[in-house]
Amino acid sequence: WVLFVCFILFLSGRRGLTKGLEITSANQPPIEKAQGEKVTLPCTFTLAPEDQGPLDIEWVLIPTDNQKKEQTIVMYSADRIYNHYYEAMNGRVQFSVPDPQTGDGAINILNLKSTDTGTYQCRVKKAPGVQSQKIQLIVLVKPARTKCYIEGVQETGRDLTLKCVSQEGSPLLSYSWRKSTGTEELPATSLLNKDTGELSLKNASQEYSGTYTCVAANTVGTDECFVVLNITPPMNTAGTIAGAVIGTLLGLFLLAFLIFCCCKKRREKKYEKEVHHDIREDVPPPKSRTSTARSYIGSNHSSLGSMSPSNMEGYTKTPYNQVPSEDFEHPSGQNPNFPPSKVAAPNLSRMGAVPVMIPAQSKDGSIV
Repeated sequence: WVLFVCFILFLSGRRGLTKGLEITSANQPPIEKAQGEKVTLPCTFTLAPEDQGPLDIEWVLIPTDNQKKEQTIVMYSADRIYNHYYEAMNGRVQFSVPDPQTGDGAINILNLKSTDTGTYQCRVKKAPGVQSQKIQLIVLVKPARTKCYIEGVQETGRDLTLKCVSQEGSPLLSYSWRKSTGTEELPATSLLNKDTGELSLKNASQEYSGTYTCVAANTVGTDECFVVLNITPPMNTAGTIAGAVIGTLLGLFLLAFLIFCCCKKRREKKYEKEVHHDIREDVPPPKSRTSTARSYIGSNHSSLGSMSPSNMEGYTKTPYNQVPSEDFEHPSGQNPNFPPSKVAAPNLSRMGAVPVMIPAQSKDGSIV
């Protein structure tokens, strides 16, 4: 029995010393690379004499969500390479060596993107051996588009804050400030927050003036910006307020004056228009030409009738001497006490009549 037990132990020891397929690059730490760079994911292995099957090397991307399936990236099988499984990495992934059968199944990923971050697994199969390893890849983005600005009033005795922020960049970002002009030292009252990039300045003085530079950094790169700080004496607030009030009052007065002038001008135009088109009732209508002619005749008649015979010497009597001398008989039934309708000119002169010049008239009575 003792010999039998020793024989069994001898066989078991030989089996334990026999090694099959083994991956020698296992237990790799996480790899950090910057966006746009190239990374090599190692996967070296050794084979045993008993591994006689075909060699297969497969790289897969393990999703963070367990509900999703693994995504094959590249494969080596039957002496051929297949690298068109993953569309997001088409043309960017390849084996590091032309013939992975030499024991090097590492791959290169070119032009890294932030979406390439994840856990990758290398699987080596050569029947009957099967081995695998996992590697975590972290693609970091360098700080970029960093901006600096000042928050607060740049006056003596005031508190203000210099702020710095990168619009791009993978965490954890770290910020630092330095003064680029003058003493090139930050004020003694300054307080820096490296995580937020804020530099607080208390009770500012003119010595704080100068150019300040902010540097944003992470493990893959840096970016910077600058801002110019100019501390000035405080402004005369009372004078500024008084000037603003006076200016406002003058503006209101000018506006009121313009409105008054416009209203006055409008009222004048309206009055002129009403007077122009209004027919006044207290003005009598113009007299007709007939009435005017009669008035003129009457006035001339009265004025001529008051003239003495001596004043009539200038008037010619020839037309009156030519008046027919025959008398008209009284029509039947006419009152004989009335003078005849026509009297001869000599008889009129003897009766003391005064000749009167009567202007010629038209049928409607207007003077011709």
